Amino acid sequence: MKLRQCVFVAKDLESARTELCDTLGLEVAYRDPGVAKWGLANVVCPTGHDFLEIVSPIQAGTSAGRYIDRRKGDNGYMVILQVADAVAERQRVTGLGIRAVAQKDLPEYKYTHFHPSDTAGVLLSLDQTIAPAGTDPALWWPPAAKDWLAHARSDVTNGLAGVEIQCIDPDETAELWSRILNRPVEGDIIRLDGDGEIRFVPIADERGPGVSAFDVRVVDRDRIVAVAKKHHKQHGVGQVEVCGCRINLV
Repeated sequence: MKLRQCVFVAKDLESARTELCDTLGLEVAYRDPGVAKWGLANVVCPTGHDFLEIVSPIQAGTSAGRYIDRRKGDNGYMVILQVADAVAERQRVTGLGIRAVAQKDLPEYKYTHFHPSDTAGVLLSLDQTIAPAGTDPALWWPPAAKDWLAHARSDVTNGLAGVEIQCIDPDETAELWSRILNRPVEGDIIRLDGDGEIRFVPIADERGPGVSAFDVRVVDRDRIVAVAKKHHKQHGVGQVEVCGCRINLV
């Protein structure tokens, strides 16, 4: 079970895209027309072999738009974990009473999205990929389409390291996610494969429960901090802000 993609939600997609790419040294690999069924537009940007995505409402009445309103602006929105068997995980998790709000079962890609109201304010997706013959399984990630590797950069950032979730009761929420992910809790931290982690912390702002920070592995910290400082989005030497969400520079 590996952290593979983190998602922001933003009112203005192109402005958010510019901020994300400029600050973290990324390129857009894909704009998925399929997210229009949820009233959204998006961009997917590789960082190393992981991904940062921005979704943005393009019509009224979307769940993403309501999320922006509820959490008072652009912010972290969704966590996507890569699993070995998405169908088995779906059956196990829904058996706990966690509602599935979207799912797909294709020969080469399967996923389930779970209701944020059942996961302490975070849209969680458990995804499985089955690479076609002759394709490197490590590089097969349909949410970014087939040609994403040409846009992958690792000179400024190089992958995802974690997610921080703020909650009313961190201990209780950590135990809930432990059941959902079938992973143990160690001091309000759930360890993932590949040295990733999910942390649960007290609410520290007026936004309420939900993602409070993403951890990104950095190669050129000074460059990131310099760009963030120029836009008044620096939070010390180890943290910047992108799309309304804190980014810890790991």
